[in-house]
Amino acid sequence: MSIPFLAIAGAQDGAMPEAMKVERAGAGDDTRRWGPPFLNDKDGNSTGEAGYYLSVNRGKKSVELDLKSKEGQEAVRALAAKSDIVLENFKTCTLDRMGLGYEDMAKINPALIYCSITGFGLTGPKANDAAYDFMIQGMGGLMSVTGGAEGSVGGEPQKVGVPIIDIMTGMYAAIGVLAAVANRNETGQGEHIDLGMLDVSVATLANQAMNYLVSGQTPVRRGNRHPNIQPQNVYPVSDGYIVLAVGNDGQFEKFCDCIGQPELAKDPKFATNVARVENLEALEAILKLALAGGTISHWVETFAQAGVPSGPINTIDRVFQEPQVLHRNMLRDIPHPLGGTVSQVVSPLNFRNAPLTFDTPPPLLGQHTQDILAALDLGD
Repeated sequence: MSIPFLAIAGAQDGAMPEAMKVERAGAGDDTRRWGPPFLNDKDGNSTGEAGYYLSVNRGKKSVELDLKSKEGQEAVRALAAKSDIVLENFKTCTLDRMGLGYEDMAKINPALIYCSITGFGLTGPKANDAAYDFMIQGMGGLMSVTGGAEGSVGGEPQKVGVPIIDIMTGMYAAIGVLAAVANRNETGQGEHIDLGMLDVSVATLANQAMNYLVSGQTPVRRGNRHPNIQPQNVYPVSDGYIVLAVGNDGQFEKFCDCIGQPELAKDPKFATNVARVENLEALEAILKLALAGGTISHWVETFAQAGVPSGPINTIDRVFQEPQVLHRNMLRDIPHPLGGTVSQVVSPLNFRNAPLTFDTPPPLLGQHTQDILAALDLGD
């Protein structure tokens, strides 16, 4: 999302690295106000901390600065001089005008890795335009292949239910920064990474883009049907719906055994994935009848025992009751200065030798300003 922020990560004297989030004085990150819902304190009163903000700011320290002031700019330069990485998401050239762009920062710290995240990249006809995830999902083609089948009721383009381009842009930023760190370890040279959300959206088209490039035919919305692998869809059962994701001919043979129709796997119309894609309408009619009589739990357990991928469609509340999610400890409660505790969905990365810790909540606006400025000998 094109919301101005500046994050500076650094470590000194062998200490653990810190992520410092530089926020606008008096306002802070826009996502702090993107609610409801807002976190409540122990008495049930709103803290004013939006759920959206709380979802993406764990483990950071908040430094509240006026970047239009000489003092604020001086503080950022002092941070950059002692840091490894700068991530910024201002409109193109904004920080250059403040003397905080890559060229300025590299003079202070030649080994600095500086990542600029914008809607459209730093060059091109739209380089100066603002952008949000929703519009980029549309412009980048993702919405054209997301939603009900074209021509069906509810078949209009749909966005993904989470800000997927924001998320993927963050992932690409992390990958790019780590690649730059690896290169710096070899060469000692810093880097400037230019990352645009529209570029990320195009890259995220994956197999749908290549389907077009090799066939010349524009992909269309197919609802939940996979364009290349079948059967993969959402199927109605007696008490709801299940997701079925058969990935190869061997799994299809096991699936046919599970539904009591082993002959389907030998039928030339369905024996191979190519044949199943070409004869999908006939296959789906058979599968819907076969699956309709069983319950979600019956089919999920039956297919799991046979090694056929399937699952329920959990609502968000049921996700956090899913036994596997509970076992993996994906939801943690950590202390919060206003709310007592705040629930957090934690990183899915599990390191055997250097396990992650989750003990620092999303910071209050400016919570660490004085401590960090004092550490930089900048006083008040």
